[in-house]
Amino acid sequence: MNNVSCALTIAGTDPSGGAGIHADLKTFQELKSYGMSVITSVVAQNTTGVQEILHLPNEMIVSQLDSVLSDLPVHAFKTGMIANTEMMEVILEKITTINAPYVMDPVMVATSGDALIHVDARSYLREHLLPLTTIVTPNIQEAEFITGNTIESLSDMQDAANQIVYKHGAGAALVKGGHLREEAVDILYDGNKIHTFTSERIHTKNTHGTGCTYSAAITAYLSQGIPLPKAVDKAKRYVTAAIKHALPLGKGNGPTNHFAPRMDEARQ
Repeated sequence: MNNVSCALTIAGTDPSGGAGIHADLKTFQELKSYGMSVITSVVAQNTTGVQEILHLPNEMIVSQLDSVLSDLPVHAFKTGMIANTEMMEVILEKITTINAPYVMDPVMVATSGDALIHVDARSYLREHLLPLTTIVTPNIQEAEFITGNTIESLSDMQDAANQIVYKHGAGAALVKGGHLREEAVDILYDGNKIHTFTSERIHTKNTHGTGCTYSAAITAYLSQGIPLPKAVDKAKRYVTAAIKHALPLGKGNGPTNHFAPRMDEARQ
């Protein structure tokens, strides 16, 4: 069992099971990486939105990190919801000791539109955490904040990915085009070249947890030693299947289907 790939997520919860820590752990499990988690905030949310948020004390976040890092290997890790600057400071100190790929999902707003990060923390994330990343996975809105530029086309996405790497210090940037009206095209700049990942556009409101699932899939594949462009390609295929077979649960934006690829395999 010494060859088990271990992936860690540092993020908030989702009791409805579609996003956050819950989506990350489901994704790790489906993609055959051993999942571990450090909870930053307990979030009362469902498919309709966020009802309440309780941030854990920084001491407890540190204790969780110490528990994992002192005992278990971490072959790749991701961060999701980190709500405020104080949290980011203590997490920053710990993750600099992890010698493994770092995937940042720069979570700022939930699918429902509810804010998940304090405004002043956004700048700290960009200036202090972003330069540590192996890859950051912003959607259009998040990429606009990071770069300060409006993104309305594939060319704008390419420019943003380039800027996030060269100006802001990310190892690589995956700008997700799901919010554009054209094909579902994502742009990866890995510091050397632009990679384009295209999939069919799936018209559904059931996209709760899509960003978490995508970044978690990348993390899982990186934990297995898969090179970055291939890891993103495989993760794109996984999340596309999860959206295609999204679950019509709840009264709002239903969750993506984390076991959808298994359903596709069963039909073949």
